[in-house]
Amino acid sequence: MLELMIAAPASGSGKTVLTCALLAALKKRGLNPCAFKCGPDYIDPMFHRSVLGVDSHNLDLFLSNEDTVRSLYHHYGACHSSAVVEGAMGFYDGLGGSTDRASAWHTADTLGLPVLLAVRPRGASLTLAAQINGLRTFRDPSHIAGIFLNDCSPMLFKSLKPTLERETGLPVLGYLPHLEEAVLESRHLGLQTAGEIKDIAARIDRAAQTLEAAMDWDKLSEACGRRMDWETVPRVPAQNRVPIAVARDEAFCFLYEETLDALRDAGAELLFFSPLHHKAVPEQTCGLYLPGGYPELYAARLARNESMRRSVREAVDRGMPTVAECGGFLYLGQTLEGTDGAAQPMAGALPGEGIRTERLVRFGYSELTADTDSLLFRKGESVPVHEFHYWNSTQNGDCLTAAKPLTGRSWRCGFTNERLYAAFPHLYFPGRPSLARRFVQGAMLYRKEQIDYEKC
Repeated sequence: MLELMIAAPASGSGKTVLTCALLAALKKRGLNPCAFKCGPDYIDPMFHRSVLGVDSHNLDLFLSNEDTVRSLYHHYGACHSSAVVEGAMGFYDGLGGSTDRASAWHTADTLGLPVLLAVRPRGASLTLAAQINGLRTFRDPSHIAGIFLNDCSPMLFKSLKPTLERETGLPVLGYLPHLEEAVLESRHLGLQTAGEIKDIAARIDRAAQTLEAAMDWDKLSEACGRRMDWETVPRVPAQNRVPIAVARDEAFCFLYEETLDALRDAGAELLFFSPLHHKAVPEQTCGLYLPGGYPELYAARLARNESMRRSVREAVDRGMPTVAECGGFLYLGQTLEGTDGAAQPMAGALPGEGIRTERLVRFGYSELTADTDSLLFRKGESVPVHEFHYWNSTQNGDCLTAAKPLTGRSWRCGFTNERLYAAFPHLYFPGRPSLARRFVQGAMLYRKEQIDYEKC
């Protein structure tokens, strides 16, 4: 069994390209890899999925506890021969940037994973060894098992490898030179999604071919190989499933696969539909889930699909249990400003207009506390969430209190009632399974009401 985390001293160190290249190389070697991402990021797992053809999963130690993270890792890693976890930000950068809680290191420590430290040797040689030693000794254990040089020429690699190994005591396992054809473009929320890059397979394959020749595979196995018996709990199929419609397309693509599985475990039958391409919410639907994504990029196309906007508005108006996060929340509003600056009509189920701000709004982790009972929450209950968006609404709601966990800074947000959660904060159902159960229970009650109404 080959298990490792790819981490780095800072963001922008090439973790995603290296992770995808390693996954592709392991797949070609017949090692049946699976992939994970530290933290709440939606986009990097899309790249993992584009390589493997199977879902990647998030491991987040703010949105869920250590036992849940271990359970998710074991469950989704079962039946695989290798597992690669992509870290987030700098190795020790956790909650608020001032603690190691929910950092890549915290995840590696929770799972006991060996760490491959990816560094870019820009303008440093011996000093690079000092920096690596600082990372290696900052926490005990650091779990750092090897070094990988990113964006490094073959000649520089030959020069640096013996120096770094002598000074740090860590093996230098390989390198990737600068590959212009493997560069992944960015936008305001990070990388473009994998589906937007037409030649993504060719780019990753080029990086994988280079990595195949530049990685010391024997040393990688020595540093990161271990024998492990996956401890899995079989899922019990739910009976009498209730259909919940889930928006999923180019505009609504920020979905945690673990959240979808939590809904299935609670008894949902998920019906995927596209607000861009389809004409209406699927028939027989008893619940509606509108996740985040990039609706601002497709505002005009969403506006032109009048029948879908009307179908969604009517579903919410007649009390269908609805969960709408971030981009889904914006879609329920009156209008949405596209990237071209034009305001386009949306579903109109909620007040407020979606507007561009040119900066991150209420970025990061927070805790949501409910004032009253509602579809998902009970009065006084607190739930961990996160936000990551450059768009805002002129009316964000005031049914919940959001507060930063370290500073205590708080604000009001969200529209909730016994049939609705609509707000910017993203929820993570595996971290609070009661949310999935309540959503599904609400959908079951709605189905019963519809059946009773038809009988009348």
